[in-house]
Amino acid sequence: QVQLVESGGGLVQAGGSLRLSCAASGSIFSINAMGWYRQAPGKQRELVAQFTTGGTINYADSVKGRFTISRDNAKNTVYLQMSSLKPEDTAVYYCWAFGLRNKVYWGQGTQVTVSS
Repeated sequence: QVQLVESGGGLVQAGGSLRLSCAASGSIFSINAMGWYRQAPGKQRELVAQFTTGGTINYADSVKGRFTISRDNAKNTVYLQMSSLKPEDTAVYYCWAFGLRNKVYWGQGTQVTVSS
C-alpha cells in the first residue's frame, strides 16, 4: 500500500503563487508514476501535471507555463509550484500515484482557492 499526504493549499489572490507538496510513504518502490489532479465544484477530476511511467512530464494545457511539477526522491515527495494563479484554478487538488498491478492511489486532497 501507498499513502499520499498533501499539504500547501490555501487562499490566494489572482496572480499569486502556491506550492503544494505530496509526501509518499509505504510501498513507494511500487510507484511507477505520480502527479496531481484537481476537481472543481460540479466538474470532473482532471489531470494537472504528472511524471509518467516513462519519466517524462505531462501538463494540462490550461496550466502550461504557469505550473511546475518537481520531485525530491530523497524525501519521497512531489511538488506542484503554481504561479500566476487564476480564479479558474480554484479546486481541490489531489496527489495521485500509479503503481504495480495497475493500482491507483489518491491523497485526501487539499483545497486551493484563488480570489479575483
